[in-house]
Amino acid sequence: MRPLNPPESVKEIVARLERAGFETWCVGGAVRDALLGHPHLDWDFATAATPAQVMGVFKRTVPVGVEFGTVGVFDSQNTMHEVTTFRRDVNTDGRHAVVEFGASLDDDLARRDFTVNAIAYHPKSEELRDPFEGQLDLKRGLIRAVGTASERMREDRLRALRGIRFASRFKFHIEPATWAAIKDSASHMSRLSPERVKQELQKTMEQVERPSIALEWWREAGFLEELVPSIAAAPAERFAALDYLPRVEGDAGAGTGAGTGAGTGTGATLNRLAMLFFGESESGVAAATKALRFSNADSSWIANLAGARAELGPKIDAAIESGSPPAGDVRRWVARIGRMRTETFFTLNAALWRARLAVHENAAIESRLRPLSTLAVEIAFRDPIEIADLAVDGEDLKKAGVENGPEMGKVLHALLARVIDDPALNTNARLMELARAL
Repeated sequence: MRPLNPPESVKEIVARLERAGFETWCVGGAVRDALLGHPHLDWDFATAATPAQVMGVFKRTVPVGVEFGTVGVFDSQNTMHEVTTFRRDVNTDGRHAVVEFGASLDDDLARRDFTVNAIAYHPKSEELRDPFEGQLDLKRGLIRAVGTASERMREDRLRALRGIRFASRFKFHIEPATWAAIKDSASHMSRLSPERVKQELQKTMEQVERPSIALEWWREAGFLEELVPSIAAAPAERFAALDYLPRVEGDAGAGTGAGTGAGTGTGATLNRLAMLFFGESESGVAAATKALRFSNADSSWIANLAGARAELGPKIDAAIESGSPPAGDVRRWVARIGRMRTETFFTLNAALWRARLAVHENAAIESRLRPLSTLAVEIAFRDPIEIADLAVDGEDLKKAGVENGPEMGKVLHALLARVIDDPALNTNARLMELARAL
């Protein structure tokens, strides 16, 4: 057995509860990950103490989900841990459970989703409580439901998505009866809130090295058709392209700027989420992402990238296949994509190409991807590609006799088109001359 080595602050939480007379164990993902030798930070606890009793033992607590027995406890390092009373399910509708306190540790473990998550560890005695052979499944690389798989999925339909995420994250297989129960959940997925579905997609993009495996499992089980129908028929290469976009753990995004996303946690995660829709219609993607409760900023970001790919993809792909595209063509593409989205667009486009090249190798095309991306970003931040970049403004055009309103807009767009073709025209004198001619 690998040494679990929980931090001293974790041991102290257990010790304080047990000094107060309440049996307490470490449970959940940290125990599983420690046994696998993976980094493990989020140590959670199961205890005989009720929420009120937990809050009586510790001064710094947060009522995370008291009705379900969970209290957030801050340790000496200011890290919050979830401490949950031993419980059993009394009733569930597939989304919400009614729980009963006063259960034993084994009762509590029996209500968990998968055997690998139903292992408890006591840091003082170093005892592992593993009534469902979760350690054996970790060695076998197997995701298996606790008890009867169909019952576990019926209790909480989100478990079907979690099972796929765990299997793809750890490169495990899914036990046949568990997979059958997961697939049987497809027709019940409407019970899940859009927020939970979006959260599960986001966690998959954050945690899984090769998200294509998870997404193809979603498709095979019928979950895409039920939950994200706009990408149910997406080409396999688009999901494969996810694997060529890095996931960056702990990369805190600072808002939806040039590739970072408000509400997603990381720019890398937002890139992967955008790839799911890359090439779909802009309006369809906007509707789909809003239905999944993406933030307005992230929805707009993803939809604009998707629409640009749908419009420009064939032209850009043809140019990559034939050689290096002229700078004028790249300027027109960048003007359509938008300055702040250009780097992300060509990152996604390159990932899509690398998924294709993994099937049909072509060294010449591979050699063109990075230079094209570099050129596009240089153009985006060097050349005039927006109305605001023009060396004239509305006041200048009024002096040339251009009236406010539609005529002004037409002239400005006509000038921008000329400047995109030839940036050297972007001087006040040349543009005023062109404006008078127009």
